[in-house]
Amino acid sequence: MIESRTEEAFGAPGIEPRWTNGAKEGVGTAYAASARIWFTLWNGVLTEVYYPTIDLPQIRDLQLLFSDGKSFCHEEKRDFVNRIERLEPGLGYRLINTHHSNSYRIVKEVITDPHLACVLMNCRIEGDPAIVENLNIYALCAPHLNGGGADNTAMVREVAGKTILCAMKKGGELTDSQAWLALGCNVPFGKTGVGFVGASDGWTDLHDDYKFDCTFTKASHGNVALTGEILAPYERGVREFTITLAFGSGKHSADTTLLQSLSTPYAHHRDRFFTQWQRPQRHIIGDLSSQSGDGGKLLRSSYNVLLAHEDKRFPGALIASMSIPWGEAKNDEDTGGYHLVWPRDMVNSATGLLAAGQSETASRALIYLAASQFPDGSFAQNFWIDGKPYWLGLQLDEVAFPLLLARKLQEIAALKGFDPMPLVTRAARFLVINGPVTGQERWEEASGLSPSTLAAVIAGLLSASGFLREMDDEKSAQFLDDYADWLEGNLDRWCATEEGELLEGEPRHYVRINPLGLGSELPENPPCDEEYELTSQEPGTDKVRRAREVFDGGFLELVRYGIRRPDDPLVRSSVKVLDAVLLADTPRGACFWRYNGDGYGQRDDGNPYHSHWGVGRPWPLLGGERGHYEVALGWDHGGNPDRWIWSLEGFASSAGLLPEQIWDLPDLPAKHLETGRSTGAARPLAWAHAEYIKLLRSKRDGRIFDTVNEASARYVEGRIEPRRDLLMWGPKFPSRAISQNCTLRVIRGEKFIVLWALDGWKTRHESESISTPIGVHYYDLPAPKVGEKLEWTFRVGDNWEGRNFEIIGKE
Repeated sequence: MIESRTEEAFGAPGIEPRWTNGAKEGVGTAYAASARIWFTLWNGVLTEVYYPTIDLPQIRDLQLLFSDGKSFCHEEKRDFVNRIERLEPGLGYRLINTHHSNSYRIVKEVITDPHLACVLMNCRIEGDPAIVENLNIYALCAPHLNGGGADNTAMVREVAGKTILCAMKKGGELTDSQAWLALGCNVPFGKTGVGFVGASDGWTDLHDDYKFDCTFTKASHGNVALTGEILAPYERGVREFTITLAFGSGKHSADTTLLQSLSTPYAHHRDRFFTQWQRPQRHIIGDLSSQSGDGGKLLRSSYNVLLAHEDKRFPGALIASMSIPWGEAKNDEDTGGYHLVWPRDMVNSATGLLAAGQSETASRALIYLAASQFPDGSFAQNFWIDGKPYWLGLQLDEVAFPLLLARKLQEIAALKGFDPMPLVTRAARFLVINGPVTGQERWEEASGLSPSTLAAVIAGLLSASGFLREMDDEKSAQFLDDYADWLEGNLDRWCATEEGELLEGEPRHYVRINPLGLGSELPENPPCDEEYELTSQEPGTDKVRRAREVFDGGFLELVRYGIRRPDDPLVRSSVKVLDAVLLADTPRGACFWRYNGDGYGQRDDGNPYHSHWGVGRPWPLLGGERGHYEVALGWDHGGNPDRWIWSLEGFASSAGLLPEQIWDLPDLPAKHLETGRSTGAARPLAWAHAEYIKLLRSKRDGRIFDTVNEASARYVEGRIEPRRDLLMWGPKFPSRAISQNCTLRVIRGEKFIVLWALDGWKTRHESESISTPIGVHYYDLPAPKVGEKLEWTFRVGDNWEGRNFEIIGKE
């Protein structure tokens, strides 16, 4: 190996780094677990590449530049019209980028090496011979190694007689390991250079005078770029070459990976890549295609997208999206993006694959979740692939979702040799001790009593109950049934206003959330004028809203899981409000805003959500939830999910990716915004793809796939014995009053002695708590008469609590 000269570029450290647009047009990886690399595409070019785990981006982008050396410099992502096609089977892509003049175009195929950490771009330049033959072609790559654009070092090197472009970084905020990048081509490089972005990089140089003069061989510790002139011969009317982008944990690793991949012709890589992707197709349920409106095109894409979002070093870890929403406005300080694990999104992805007939990934997902669970039974709001928490908000639905997955796998005998009992008991215990008020609802913004969160909690507890009952733990199962019944019996009082003004003639409907802080006394009356702040509002605007004024479609989860009948009067009225207040009908389909007053989305002028404010946009997956409601209604009662299936298909990109949010205003081409197409938020959103697959499955079965049998039997079919009249009380969910025909069940997470009295402590009773196998302890106390008080205190171990509690009897 001979090292090249070491001339340092000027302009360090370069401009502040940024990421790219979050609305990816393609995401891909090899199916083989050995190929630990993932790529994304946007606007005709390669964008973030993830290696060696799916949560660690390593570049900003890689594109081609073209110059005649005297009069122009054309840039792929700005000067060309882009078209993309997904190559089946699997997740390879063909990009057709045509210059605005129509004089020439680039046809690129993008895949990964079937087994190595390399992205392969086979490029063919074709068009007017007088132009194509004389083009100077350059590859331009912006490394953002180990998740950041700062402190990268780039160099030109010679390895095994071949000139390659390299970059490295020693650790970073996200990892302590060293990362190396090597860029090569199957044809020789001509001029090469590295430099600092905005000063001495190839893009700045070529746009200055159309000549490439900044041929520096080293750029140290900054925001750097690599540029290589590609000497592709003109043959038979085209110029064709294959660019290879390789990664390694050190210089030698990246070098050998690059050279090994380059030693095999692209056509052989291509054949093996697609042969691999034929393997998982045998799992998908074939007749689901007949339920679609597009012949199964989006079904196949959704299935592959979900498979691709699993990490290969940490099996079972499914991230929310290979994207950084509004990345063009984000620097290195925002390390998360959506390439993290959210238990809610992850379980939806896993059950989406189950709905398609594939259980292996879901089984691995449950094991991964068990390994990621905190000792108290909870889960981080979101976390890196290695389990390290990113945000630490308390979301009760994210504790409940793994219970749904465990029960689903138990029902189809797909647990294999894994015992999820510790996960189930710990999560159930946490929900009982810490609910029902959630620190954040599913939109991660507000605390209180949320219909969607409570739906997940009830469904999760009953799933745990069913699981435990099959494991012969009847005592714990009955305890969880009782707790779920208490939640279900209070749902409408806690979460439905009787004074709504959003739709004339419908004053009673569910609300987005009944705002409460953790540990607050549970309300006695329906939500009305309780106030809370809406987040993500433009500075200077009034953020305060009353509970009855803010509405979302989360109540539909009550129908999804079998907790409410679809024809329940309160559900019916809430559906009317949903369709009147939140429906967004576009030429490409219909879906819904999250809630009225939402601020999480692209601003009206097309600028990105930034500095914690924007304007909320419609979410396609919420149309899928509306479609599931139609399935629950049934054909005999006018239910028809087809509109919502076709809408999801209409919102998909040409390569079959579903966005998190769509643009609902007139087109803004300069901002890459088209009505009914993705905003700069996440695309693809794995949750949306899972929702689509489950909607097809639910339509086929005539029953919602996610329905929890235990919930449906209790609350919809009425096949369960009458429930016991209990009021649950715990230090984190106290109540101030109790009906005299009710029993007060006091609950704690540890053994206790309760000292209690009904007559102002004249007659004292001392009782020992009852233990359950799941680690919850309780005692049932008699309710006081109307207007009288029940008073009590606790002793835990040798220590009395040091305070008294009381509850008033009511009619």
